[in-house]
Order: sequence, then structure tokens, then C-alpha cells
Amino acid sequence: MSKLTLRIELGPHCMLGHGKVRLLEMIGETGSIAAAGRALGMSYRRAWQLVDSLNHGFSKPLVATQLGGPGGGGAQLSPFGREVIAEFRAMEKDAKHAVAKHLARLEREVAPVPTGPLPDSGDEEED
Repeated sequence: MSKLTLRIELGPHCMLGHGKVRLLEMIGETGSIAAAGRALGMSYRRAWQLVDSLNHGFSKPLVATQLGGPGGGGAQLSPFGREVIAEFRAMEKDAKHAVAKHLARLEREVAPVPTGPLPDSGDEEED
């Protein structure tokens, strides 16, 4: 089964793709950048860098943070952050629909996965 991946370059410092959108969704679910990063197998530092790049790449922040401390910190999606997720998911859906027939044609031409030993490339010398 093939997979279409959408990556949008909105400007030189503003890029949006599946990974960043998934991080935003996980922040919405967990209320935490650290927990969202862990759930996606990334370090807190990497998750924070991605959130920071998104917050600076758009005219409005996508994620609002609260400082940690005795009561704990946290993060939540801004209303604009929820809009960005919805727009990206709508674009993904539209893109999949737009390329479906072309993708099906290419899928029919994909070679089967070999089950035995790989064929000799002819690069090795024989004894």
C-alpha cells in the first residue's frame, strides 16, 4: 500500500508536515510538550525546537506554554493551532483524492517483493 506524504513550505522558515502536525495533535491530547515528544519517540529538546519553529513561523502562536514549578507547567494548543491542524488535515484529504487514480496506476506497476536470495549483481568476481 502506498502512502502520500504532504509537506508544505510556506516560507523560508515556515514548514509544515505530518510530523509537526502530529506533534501538535499530541500536545492537544497530553497538555504537555514533553509528554507529546515522548509519545512520538523524540526528546523534549527536539519537540520544543519544533514547537518554537512553528510559533515563530506563523504570525500567531500555535502552542501556548506555562512555566513549570511546584504546580507544574504545561502546554495547550491555541485556537489558531487547532485551525492549522484542521487545514493541514483537509489539504491531506484533498491531495489524496486528487492523486488517487494516478497512485493506483503506479501501484499496479510495483514489482513484487523478492522472497528468495537477491539476484547476483555481477559485481563480484567468480572463483
